[in-house]
Parts: sequence; C-alpha cells; structure tokens
Amino acid sequence: MRKSNILAIIQARMGSSRLPGKVLLDISGEPMLVRVAERARRSKTLDGIIIATTVDPSDNPIASLCAQRGYPFYRGSTFDVLDRYYQTARKYEADVIVRITGDCPVIDPHVIDTTVYAIFGKTSHKLESDLSQEIPELLWDFTANRLPPPWRRTYPIGLDTEVCTFRALERTWREADQPHQREHVMPYIYDPARSVHFSSLNTLLPPADLPPDIFRVLQVDHEPDLGALRWTVDTAEDLDLIRQIYTHFDGRDGFSWLDVLALVQQNPELARINASVLHKSVHDVDSRNHS
Repeated sequence: MRKSNILAIIQARMGSSRLPGKVLLDISGEPMLVRVAERARRSKTLDGIIIATTVDPSDNPIASLCAQRGYPFYRGSTFDVLDRYYQTARKYEADVIVRITGDCPVIDPHVIDTTVYAIFGKTSHKLESDLSQEIPELLWDFTANRLPPPWRRTYPIGLDTEVCTFRALERTWREADQPHQREHVMPYIYDPARSVHFSSLNTLLPPADLPPDIFRVLQVDHEPDLGALRWTVDTAEDLDLIRQIYTHFDGRDGFSWLDVLALVQQNPELARINASVLHKSVHDVDSRNHS
C-alpha cells in the first residue's frame, strides 16, 4: 500500500477586498505568502504544499513568485474557491487536504500537525506513528481548529487549519450549490443538516454507528479559550501587528504560536492594534462574485 499523500493547499490571490495585494506585502524582508509557505513546510505531517491561485492576470505575480521559489502551484477559478481546491487536490493526487489561507503568516506547524493527526483519531504527540508507512484509517471526514457560529473557536484567528479527506472534498465539490459554500470551500461539510460535530476535548474517536451519508466533523479545541485573539491579515491594522511580531523575533520565522501568545500577553498594547477589526462571516460572499 502506498504512503498517504497529505497536502496543504494554500489559497492566495491579489484581489483582497480589504487589503489588495496583501499576500505579497513585505513582512521583515519576505512576502507574506512566503512566510505562510515556509512555516507550513515545517509541519511533520505534510508531504507537500501547493499554492492555489487564480487564472486572473492580476495573480501573475503570485505565479511568478511560486516559480522563483520552487513552490508547486495551480491556477483556477477566482471566486469558486471550492473548485480551485478540488482541481488542485485532484491534480496532485491528495488523499488528505489541509486548507490554509495565504493571509496567516504566523500559521504554526505544530497546530497543523495536531489538526492532521486528529483526522486519523491520533494525537500529534505520536509523530512516530504509521503515517510514514501507509494510509491508516481515516476516522473523520473533516477536522478543524475553527468553526463559525454557532460553534466557537478556541485557537487564535490566524492559526486556522482545516483538514478533510479527498472523498469529502469531492462530494462537496459535486453537491455544494450556494455561493458561500463555493467561495469558502468547506461550509457544506460542517453544515448541521448533513454532519455531526464533536470536540477533541471530549473524544478523538467518532461513534461507529453514524449513517454513511453524514459527515463526521471534529473540532480541535484548546484550553483555555484563546479565540478572541487575532493574528491574521485582512486590514492595515492587522499588518501592523504582524510586522511588529516579526520585528520582535528579529525577522526570523522560527517562533511558535506559543511564543506569540507569550509576547502579546506580556505586551497587551499589541492586541489593541487590531482590536476593532471585525472578522468576516462564513456567509459573506465577495460582492464582485456575480456568477
């Protein structure tokens, strides 16, 4: 049996509505997308990363950066991001897809590992497990360290990691027909109408008697709840905070999310920089999407 192929697909485009071109903005000497990619590559569970950008000419600079840095990439639909993910996963023969966005420059490899291992019903403390040998049983269809209301996130915004099986992604690609489901990739999977939800604080193993057409969803939670912290980049204020974080660590990106947590706890004025920024809802759809 072949080894499992666990791929992170990092979505990135230049046409951000709130901060255009943000994924290539400088953070201590490197474009933000490079910061995301290099931090993700340190994950012990990933077999590779792919940048998923669009066919829009405005995204040519992203394709050029990928070519220069040696990052595999795929160009697909601008607003049907679900299709972009599916086509990328199919092209690169992913068994497990890890969704990361290009505006999370403090994404943490250990958090990625924790979320990936959860889909196999394992903990990331067992890095010597059989993932390196063959495909173990996928116990969940979808694991994530964030879900929108009515659920709650317990990891800081900016560590967002979503993991799903190729089978779940393919079914979602076939069936999802709402604009927000296509633009935000995974909402169809965790919709309560077709899924059951559990928390990693209670279990890592799903019940054995679930109907086959119901998605098995596990939210990877953290204690204490740190979900109010915001370390992603959607606005100029967000970018200011991230640049200050990187400056504190001398422009090197080897720090962990726990290092960032200690920094903001010791310097509460940092969190105030972007405290007024509202996080987008999963039901928000880009107003430029008229398809």
